Amino acid sequence: MRSSRIPYSFNKKFQDYKKILKTDNLLSMNTNELLSLEYTPSLLDRFLRYVKVWTESDETLADQGKIPSADRERDLADILREELKKLGLQNVQTTAECYTYGFLPATPAFADKPSFCLLAHIDTVDEVTGKDVKPIIWKNYDGKDMELPYGITLKACEDKYLELAAQEKDTVITSDGSTLLGADDKAGVAEIMTALEYFSKHPEVEHRAIEVIFSPDEETGHGMDKVPLNLLKSKYAYTVDGGHKGELETECFNAYKSEITFTGKPKHTGSARPDMVNAVTMASYFIHNLPQNQMPETTDGYQGFFAPMALEADMETAKAVLFLRDFTREGMDKRKKLVDTLAETTALVFGGKAEVHHTRQYLNMKEGLEKSPFVTENLMEAYKKAGIEPEFTPIRGGTDGSRLTEMGIPCPNIFTGGHNFHSRIEWASLSQMALAATILINLCRI
Repeated sequence: MRSSRIPYSFNKKFQDYKKILKTDNLLSMNTNELLSLEYTPSLLDRFLRYVKVWTESDETLADQGKIPSADRERDLADILREELKKLGLQNVQTTAECYTYGFLPATPAFADKPSFCLLAHIDTVDEVTGKDVKPIIWKNYDGKDMELPYGITLKACEDKYLELAAQEKDTVITSDGSTLLGADDKAGVAEIMTALEYFSKHPEVEHRAIEVIFSPDEETGHGMDKVPLNLLKSKYAYTVDGGHKGELETECFNAYKSEITFTGKPKHTGSARPDMVNAVTMASYFIHNLPQNQMPETTDGYQGFFAPMALEADMETAKAVLFLRDFTREGMDKRKKLVDTLAETTALVFGGKAEVHHTRQYLNMKEGLEKSPFVTENLMEAYKKAGIEPEFTPIRGGTDGSRLTEMGIPCPNIFTGGHNFHSRIEWASLSQMALAATILINLCRI
């Protein structure tokens, strides 16, 4: 199931744009042409530099209200701030909470057009280490198994997108297998910076005003907690935080975190019968009775799920943390009710106590984007000017754009060319990254 497509036709101005980009066949650029674009080497250089900066965020500290959750996130923020200044952006700054902001004024032809904001996040997930990333470049990838130094093997036969990269003799970037790569979302950061650099090098290219925000702590779910709305003038925005080329994401999960605390009645195990209540057993029973066909590993597409994320337990107290995900509000209400009922039932079965606390994390951005269809229409036009048909896929997760849309700033998501996020088998396609940068350039000129 996909969103409806809006008809599009090219105009005369696009012919001039093709000349500016110095390619005679922009509408059907193949992998070699994308890898040969003037800004692709700079894009690769930026990406390799950025992934080597350790920016792993800390979900525990973020949940306690610390933004940025890890001071190491400031290292990349500082680098980006200085690079934005060198590119000529105005009002460049990094806030106390580690949001890096910059403003690129419009050229004369776009002086009366409203600005928009481009966003990407600088942190990487804390589930897999992002320290000391050592990227490996695989040029003209031919489909052979990628044997990484730390015992990790990437196989094209097990990854349809990697198989496609092999067919196209793409340039692929991986880590050495001891860490994740960090394409989520340093590919997006590099692509935005590359587009800005393009306009800096080509002052003759007309474009609208652009605001940029590089945010911390997206991976902890707190990326927009301290976003500097006082600096942001744009009424709409775009995150660059997606995956495979062509993906254009306008809907995502509704997301809640559920914390269930079980209280038992500990007693010496030798004389436990008949009145001991073991909180460990209660929590295990609760998790076991969640619908097993509604877990992340058993669902896809538009199917929601219950995701057990953490369990801390001893005989007296056990705390289980679940992520609840559903694309509809009605479905989410049912999921929360099921958690409440199962927790209550568990308490009754064992004779202990159970308390449930639900916290909303983000909402589906679909409703907000439907109120401002031009935001997506402009992005569709930018895709088609790059010779690619948008593919509307639901985000089985969320982005900073989810939160921004909820705040009244509609914000769809653009692909980055990264794959297998949050893992040691993460990889990125350089041609897809170049395509994403091209789309950003297009977008700024619509």
